[in-house]
Amino acid sequence: MGGNLELLNVIRQKRDGMSKGQKRLADYILANFEKAAFFTAMELGKTVGVSESTVVRFPSALGMTGYPQLQKELSSMVQEKIHSIERIEIAEGSMQQEQVLDNIMNADAEKIRLTLDGIDRHAFAMAVDDIIRAKHVYVVGVRSCSPLASFLAFYLNVARPDVIHVQSTNSSEMFEQMIHLQADDVVIGISFPRYSMLTLKAMEYANDTNAKVITITDSKHSPMNMYSSCNLFARSDMASVVDSLVAPLSLINALIVAVSLKKNKDVIGNIEKLDQILYDYHFESDEINLLDEDVMTELKRISGNESA
Repeated sequence: MGGNLELLNVIRQKRDGMSKGQKRLADYILANFEKAAFFTAMELGKTVGVSESTVVRFPSALGMTGYPQLQKELSSMVQEKIHSIERIEIAEGSMQQEQVLDNIMNADAEKIRLTLDGIDRHAFAMAVDDIIRAKHVYVVGVRSCSPLASFLAFYLNVARPDVIHVQSTNSSEMFEQMIHLQADDVVIGISFPRYSMLTLKAMEYANDTNAKVITITDSKHSPMNMYSSCNLFARSDMASVVDSLVAPLSLINALIVAVSLKKNKDVIGNIEKLDQILYDYHFESDEINLLDEDVMTELKRISGNESA
């Protein structure tokens, strides 16, 4: 089919001639194509309240060869929902060049405030406890979310052992890195619009393995929530060429600090051990300080209070 609007128009045009079950599918897809794109035929049928066979037959009513073609078209719609050129046009129409610095930084600050106001504190505390108790922690994030995943994995590794940053551009590599995943592990998936099918598949695999799944995403409408037991939401929307990932990074920063405070003795020990290794092997560190002295002092103070 020739574009996103054409698929929606075809569904609208053919709806009247459909069966009752197919009409329910049509209505759901027209209103929720972002979610429908990530469902299997069975999952879509369960969500809408129709049989899997009804879902499988539905694409033929649209002139398609089968459900995989429909899913591909829907996925394409999600990927192209907010095209970069359209977003640039929105930004150019709403602000002048001299307003960019103030507008963008104020918008970023607002995203952090909205994220803080809306955060589920019980879910946040649950995520911290799950990360601490897990045998292994896998962190998954691709494309624009890859730096967020790298940041999270790097600092979690200071607080606890066995943190795996899953770095992959295809499902084969991803599953190779997650092949030893077990039920007592935690998988943290990070994905924001446009959502990554690769990250979603990692979450599905983790869920099927009965591992704990934590998602860091933008809202309750995100398809990432389908496979997670703990959802952390951070605002990322912005009418610009790029999404704002400031609030997600701030949330991740809070998660790292919360874990580190509960594991403060391990953090202190790991940092001192690394300093000793650098000294013993006469390695010139390229860092001025691995951790700020004030932070080290505070961690030691907390550790001393807990021992008392």
